[in-house]
Amino acid sequence: MGRLVSTEGLTEDQQEILKLVRQFVEKEIIPVATELEHKDEYPTDIVEGLKELGIFGLMIPEEFGGLGESLLTYALVVEEIARGWMSVSGVINTHFIVAYLLMQHGTQEQKERYLPKMATGEVRGAFSMSEPSLGSDVAAISTKATKNDDGSYEITGQKMWLTNGGSSTLVAVLVKTDEGADSVYKNMTTFLIEKEAGFGETAQGITIPGKIDKMGYKGIDTTEMILEKHQSSADQILGGEPGQGFYQMMDGVEVGRVNVGARAVGIANRAFELGIAYAQQRETFGKPIAQHQAILFRLAEMATKVETAHAMVVKAARLKDAGKRNDVEAGMAKMVASEYCNEVVQDSFRIHGGYGYSKEYEIERLYREAAFMLIGEGTTDIQKMIIGRALLKDYKL
Repeated sequence: MGRLVSTEGLTEDQQEILKLVRQFVEKEIIPVATELEHKDEYPTDIVEGLKELGIFGLMIPEEFGGLGESLLTYALVVEEIARGWMSVSGVINTHFIVAYLLMQHGTQEQKERYLPKMATGEVRGAFSMSEPSLGSDVAAISTKATKNDDGSYEITGQKMWLTNGGSSTLVAVLVKTDEGADSVYKNMTTFLIEKEAGFGETAQGITIPGKIDKMGYKGIDTTEMILEKHQSSADQILGGEPGQGFYQMMDGVEVGRVNVGARAVGIANRAFELGIAYAQQRETFGKPIAQHQAILFRLAEMATKVETAHAMVVKAARLKDAGKRNDVEAGMAKMVASEYCNEVVQDSFRIHGGYGYSKEYEIERLYREAAFMLIGEGTTDIQKMIIGRALLKDYKL
């Protein structure tokens, strides 16, 4: 085993969890990932195995049946899983963000109702902010919840890019509500919407049309969600109070950016492993290509980028675990990890030469998966805006 992406100061429990996950990845994910990905087949057996390991409840408190682990532990687990197959880490991530939103912002009744079943994977989570006509401009959402005379709500609109949209049974959905506030950000509310797993009409007023066909990030179900006069009670508002949705979702996105950074590290680490192995096997001009200076320098740069990204993800996770704000650090980690991931994968692809373009080689899948890291949880340009604005506040003259 190589020396990359090691983490100092882990507890025995953390080390044991990571050891078990790595063994699972080596035995149950890597051997089947490329075949399942090419078929765009949902990894049912892998997901069931992760349930048995307790990964769905990794950060859920022990009082609700989870393992009560830290964001750092979660990020390191995601690195390991994404190293095997990035799509599987996506199954976990959206589930975890909903659990995190409940842990941080849910009422006691909401926590008791959902978290124990989320810890076992019986209830599977998805969350939704985006819509067809907007990307990162969350304030421009048009899906609206209108309050009825009896205090309930009627929700109509269309949401986009739901990871786990088909397999989930609980969706945290950001919508507009008219709270009379002078800011659009205070007129948004998060609703917890229950539905059946599957496609078509999965609940009253809820339709999941089907999987979106993507160039990568396959196997997992990414969908739209159409709401047509869906009736929801006020009890299903996250935290019980309307108008808090934007701030709740931004809290969830911060940890989501740590997750995407961790996914990018996992992909990059695997691409490096494949590249350095191939470079020692392939010979040109009478010697392994790893002995040619051009390849040797490339390998050195790849490893350095993997280590740098890993260190930034670890820092961002530890800050959040310490109860400190990590918007800048999470943005930096996500930006660096996603950009370096693409560079490392491209370098590994080049090391493989013509074989990298063949679907028989794993690097072809990683090449398509790495592209998603550039846009998931906000593009690099969005991260730069967040980081730049925060720096101007910190260094204001």
